[in-house]
Amino acid sequence: MPKKDYYEILGVPRNATKEEIKKAYRRLALKYHPDINKSPEAEEKFKEISEAYAVLSDDEKRRQYDLYGHEGIGAKYSYEDIFKGVDFEDIFKDLGFDFGFSKIFEEFFGGERFKETYNRGSDIIYDLEIGLEDVAKGVKTQIEVPKKEVCSACRGSGAEPGGLVTCPKCNGTGQIQYTKVSGYTRYVRIEPCNACRGRGSTIKIPCKECHGTGLIERKRIITIKVPKGVEDGVRLRIKGEGNPGVNGGEPGDLYVVIHVKPHKLFKRRGLDILYEASITFPQAVLGTEITVPTLYGETKLKIPEGTQPGTIFRLKGKGLPSMDGYEQGDELVKINVKIPKHLTWRQKQLILELAKELNA
Repeated sequence: MPKKDYYEILGVPRNATKEEIKKAYRRLALKYHPDINKSPEAEEKFKEISEAYAVLSDDEKRRQYDLYGHEGIGAKYSYEDIFKGVDFEDIFKDLGFDFGFSKIFEEFFGGERFKETYNRGSDIIYDLEIGLEDVAKGVKTQIEVPKKEVCSACRGSGAEPGGLVTCPKCNGTGQIQYTKVSGYTRYVRIEPCNACRGRGSTIKIPCKECHGTGLIERKRIITIKVPKGVEDGVRLRIKGEGNPGVNGGEPGDLYVVIHVKPHKLFKRRGLDILYEASITFPQAVLGTEITVPTLYGETKLKIPEGTQPGTIFRLKGKGLPSMDGYEQGDELVKINVKIPKHLTWRQKQLILELAKELNA
């Protein structure tokens, strides 16, 4: 099956500017990112739009594509080369996080740019519960995260003073060299020593403070920005706020998993929210004006005479915003009519008179 046109994939004209291409990709990436969209086809769609953006955002790749199409790109670039030099994370920096784009691209596309180092620190997962009001307006909040820090007693070595010895496996180099000879060809492969994890030394006398780990667990206050329109289950990535790396390795990342609490008044339907309002039988018949709560404060809603039970009124723009900022949902107000259960004799007579008048 032939590949789709890159411009068609992003929904932009062939003369689109770089800014228009960037905006189109941002909107689609937030829609199909695997952490946001759980549908089976979202992952493939995300790959497709990312490939289109990688080509069309680069002047030389775009020129090659415009001249020769997919064949021109395939002839000049490997699949991994297409993504080199593209700063996907920069597109979302204004949100205060990057959704773990580097990790996504490491899994999808590979390439040196996204490979983790041997001694990289572990990631931290933190579950954060927010309300629908926070989804509507966005929220800046502080969280207390238990994370590991370098032990001050041993400065991360994991050993008491004089408690480190040279690693017998790598003789202190931190590396192991593997050599293979095939005919006249000699292959050399160098890997970090797995006995000392590339440090070149092993612990003979463990540090009493950290018990040889080189790390102490502490609680740290971190301020995070949760954007408007965030979906339940979305993971926000704060780069470098995970546990520290080993032997100079880079720190891991903090992933904040968003959980949206059920609301006592509203139900979420995508970008729309549903609210059920109750009115009396006379109000339904004669019409009225009621006060309706919204996520942005109270508002008045006119109920016309003859309103039927189950009628839904739409309050434009009173729903939730999309994460890309291009859409705004509505509040749907469903009308329930309260039917009295206990009537006086006179009330029953009035109802009977009304029924006669209406031939009901």
